[in-house]
Amino acid sequence: MDDVCEGKDISFPAQELRVLQLWKAIDAFHEQLRRTEGGEEFVFYDGPPFATGLPHYGHILAGTIKDVVTRHQSMRGRHVSRRFGWDCHGLPVEFEIDKALGITNRQQVFDIGIAKYNETCRSIVTKYVSEWEAVVTRTGRWIDFKNDYKTMDINFMESVWWVFAQLWQKDLVYKGFKVMPYSTGCKTALSNFEAALDYRTVPDPAVMVSFPIVGDTDNAALVAWTTTPWTLPSNLALCVNANLTYAKVKDKSNAAVYIVAESRLGQLPVKVKASGKKQAPSKGSNAEAVQDGLDKESYELLAKIPGSSLVGLKYTPLFDFFMELQETAFRVIADNYVTDDSGTGVVHCAPAFGEDDHRVCLAAGIFEDKGRLVSKGSIEHSYPFCWRSGTPLIYRAVPSWFVKVEKIKDQLLECTKETYWVPEYVKEKRFHNWLEGARDWAVSRTRFWGTPLPLWMSQDGEEIVVMDSIEKLEKLSGVKVTDLHRHYVDDIKIPSKRGPEFGVLKRVDDVFDCWFESGSMPYAYIHYPFENKELFEKNFPGNFVAEGLDQTRGWFYTLMVLSTALFGKPAFKNLICNGLVLAEDGKKMSKSKKNYPSPTDLIDEYGADALRLYLINSPVVRAESLRFKRSGVYSVVKDVFLPWYNAYRFFVQNAKRLEVEGLAVFSPIDQASLLKSSNVLDHWINSATESLVSFVQQEMDAYRLYTVVPYLVKYIDNLTNIYVRLNRKRLKGRTGEEDCRISLSTLYYALVTTCVAMAPFTPFFTEVLYQNLRKVSNKSEESIHFCKFPSTTGERDERVEQSVNRMMTIIDLARNIRERHNKALKTPLKEMVVVHPDNEFLEDITGKLKEYVMEEINVKTVTPCNDPLVYASLRAEPNFSVLGKRLGKDMGKVSNEVKKMTQEHILAFEESGEVTFFGHCLKQDDIKVVRQFKRPENVSEKEIDAAGDGDVLVILDLRADQSLFEAGVAREVVNRIQKLRKTAQLEPSDPVDVYYKSVDHDKNTLGEILNSQDRYIRDALGSPLIPKEMAPMDVVLLAEESHDVHDMSFVICIARSCPVLSPDLLAHASGNNDHVEALRVYLLSRSLSRLKNQFQAGNGMIMVDCIEGYPPINLQLGKHIFLSAGDFYLASRS
Repeated sequence: MDDVCEGKDISFPAQELRVLQLWKAIDAFHEQLRRTEGGEEFVFYDGPPFATGLPHYGHILAGTIKDVVTRHQSMRGRHVSRRFGWDCHGLPVEFEIDKALGITNRQQVFDIGIAKYNETCRSIVTKYVSEWEAVVTRTGRWIDFKNDYKTMDINFMESVWWVFAQLWQKDLVYKGFKVMPYSTGCKTALSNFEAALDYRTVPDPAVMVSFPIVGDTDNAALVAWTTTPWTLPSNLALCVNANLTYAKVKDKSNAAVYIVAESRLGQLPVKVKASGKKQAPSKGSNAEAVQDGLDKESYELLAKIPGSSLVGLKYTPLFDFFMELQETAFRVIADNYVTDDSGTGVVHCAPAFGEDDHRVCLAAGIFEDKGRLVSKGSIEHSYPFCWRSGTPLIYRAVPSWFVKVEKIKDQLLECTKETYWVPEYVKEKRFHNWLEGARDWAVSRTRFWGTPLPLWMSQDGEEIVVMDSIEKLEKLSGVKVTDLHRHYVDDIKIPSKRGPEFGVLKRVDDVFDCWFESGSMPYAYIHYPFENKELFEKNFPGNFVAEGLDQTRGWFYTLMVLSTALFGKPAFKNLICNGLVLAEDGKKMSKSKKNYPSPTDLIDEYGADALRLYLINSPVVRAESLRFKRSGVYSVVKDVFLPWYNAYRFFVQNAKRLEVEGLAVFSPIDQASLLKSSNVLDHWINSATESLVSFVQQEMDAYRLYTVVPYLVKYIDNLTNIYVRLNRKRLKGRTGEEDCRISLSTLYYALVTTCVAMAPFTPFFTEVLYQNLRKVSNKSEESIHFCKFPSTTGERDERVEQSVNRMMTIIDLARNIRERHNKALKTPLKEMVVVHPDNEFLEDITGKLKEYVMEEINVKTVTPCNDPLVYASLRAEPNFSVLGKRLGKDMGKVSNEVKKMTQEHILAFEESGEVTFFGHCLKQDDIKVVRQFKRPENVSEKEIDAAGDGDVLVILDLRADQSLFEAGVAREVVNRIQKLRKTAQLEPSDPVDVYYKSVDHDKNTLGEILNSQDRYIRDALGSPLIPKEMAPMDVVLLAEESHDVHDMSFVICIARSCPVLSPDLLAHASGNNDHVEALRVYLLSRSLSRLKNQFQAGNGMIMVDCIEGYPPINLQLGKHIFLSAGDFYLASRS
């Protein structure tokens, strides 16, 4: 394995760029596809974005969700084709071209020619394709750009024709003349779901207009309320609700008589009083002046009228534009869509109007001149805007081709039930409600750049031919077809079947709504049914789709409508719906406002994996909004990647240390053998890793991506702060080589398994770690993404996991006591008592885990106590959250009895596991037993203190003695040495000797203390602490520092380890001092690690025969020569 740098020096973005080069070199994505070919198909539909703009965080979010799921499925052995798609047609493209060419009406398009206009559209469709590919690739998403699909490709368009032809054959298409949302900016009608894409709260004029009833004895007029006064010239009817009660009132100021819904009387304008002040109709008036919302000072109630009696009445229109329709128009009709929660209960109906009506009505005073304006004002309300041009929509009657959605609504609802959505409420609420109110879908657009409707119609409209293929068009027309856009097919004519006298059939002018094309994607992107027939029919519905919340009324809807209509099936099985990514202030991200960081800049700073995890771990994956924060991405680096990386670095350092020390190169022990390890933490981390893998698989099967990251963070915290931290001695080889290799192998498998399980989420980081880790394994794959997802039995060692959890509880409680008394962990304590009635609990703490507890708490002894009354008093409390619903009115009296339980009752309850009060049997979950510390007599809180969590009680003896003082000094000295090693930038594997020198008057005190703590110091440092006077004369110092600890002053020196010759060598060299000096010079010139390897190969002996002028000499390690001053010091002491 290669050396790895410190966490503070690692650049995750730079590492990601190297990974991208690796993937490119080995063609990783396509290699993964080749390896899974022939496996079970996992069909993923990628919704096509428009390439007329650059990708933003919303695209990166959706792309990340798709990439995580498809990578995971690939690692489960499934074949997942991933082709990028482009939405090429429709308003987004035309809108850009209209702006660029200054086009404001349809005639201008005809003037320049449809061919030129469409080819100009085609030229900008792929404007940002390269930028898209760069961003998508940089985020780590694997998807095929070379084999992409475009909705403007002839094969895609032909399949769209086929879809429409199937609908026609099923009698699900008709031409209608309906009031539709109309975009004045794009000059075309929109579908109802397009109208719902951009609602804004805006102020609009609000007017009440009178419509005199013909023949009414009181000359009464119906009062209609509207926020679109420009539609009034097109008024043809008034609509009321037959089930409402209406009131006829007289205006006392001018004798005018009005009819409005009784419940809306308060909306009539209040006239000026004698005082000259206006009075609000329903607020501030007294009860006598206002009755049923009517201001009695301004109006007189004449009669109450049922709504049904108004139906059929004729009224005088505002204008005489449509007088030729007066036999059927200008009468009152009824419908339940009229409500009494706004307006006057009378709705004005304008079945058709246009932009000219808008212009005419803007002329000031048009209604005042006629004396028909009852009131005017403004209202703030939610109003639909064009999702593309940003202009307010109007509603006008236009001819369109419709799909009969209402006819298949029940089937749509049933098909939706077969699908699985995350989150579920989007399906059950938002989507279900939309389907409940679904109306026929206008699929035609009076535009130019799109897939033409495949309808050829005779001039009299009696003969219609629907093309379901290019072959059919060529056969009927005799014309070779090479493109299906308007400028290629508009001029193609078909002879009438009825004979030449009926002329020819011409194509209708309209093109498809681009949503019809994207809804056809599951069929058109593989050119079904003309190609891939078996592939499609075996794997439909698709397995998975994912897009934003707005697509519930867009792509998700059109997919479902077409699949239901064509096949009676849903288009997909599983769906993830994400929410909106907003700026940090909660507003929409805006380029002009620059209220969000550039995605590319952010990736360059923190890396794509950090951005991926930040998005996946946010509410946005649950269809909620996310306020995007740069600091959130940094937190992922700090809280996830750095701890993960540091655990990996610690492993690499200690695995390589074996080589440095001249031992066999690290190779992981097989996992079957590791199961026999006697170390409890080995079993625990294996169980925890198994739990992680099981959890990831379970949650990915349920498409709950957002639950995985919190579980990963918890696992990494356990790996670094429990397994690695508590096993430092083992991993550093302080407990013997065999134990070291077992712990390193256990850590190796934990790291590799975690990386493989998390590879779909963090494809770069896991690849970086894996590429180094794989170097010690002979069976590793070329990329982590070629690995199979870890197999799991789902079995956990719950007993071990429980034991470690208990240990960490004890450690946390003990640390809490230390913090309260300002007792640093470096200060040893004499005893810790653990109080709990469960002997199994106590065996956990005082058995295999005892060593870890003692080291973490720095305590000399751990004493178990299973008699709670020795150190604690017991108190019982009812668990209100559990018992409240169950006991109801008995809760009070049962609660009192629980609180009255004596110590003996509580102990008996803990023994039996249940107790009964007033006929209610309470179990252990129903009662919480609280243990409160009972301090021994004549002992202060500063001497002995305790902490508990209501279950276990931990008691610490805080009193000091000489042995504890000496242990504390040793820990302080070791701490100073470790910090000096860091300052000197030494690696754990660097061979060094550590010296100390007392500068006190009494130099023996420090030496005696360090000698008494020699075992601890050697365990902590891996070598002894040597008096400075024993340093070799040619020692090379690497670092030196002065310190004061407990009024003792000393100097610490760290030197490079070097061979030390024994005094016995002189006699062995025949008393020749020159020979000994020559040997010293020679040995100092040798690499220490190579020298060590040479001694190992010679079973502790080497022969030196290369010194000119001196005879060969055999040197014995540990007798004639030592490889460090530390080894020599230990030998001389023994």
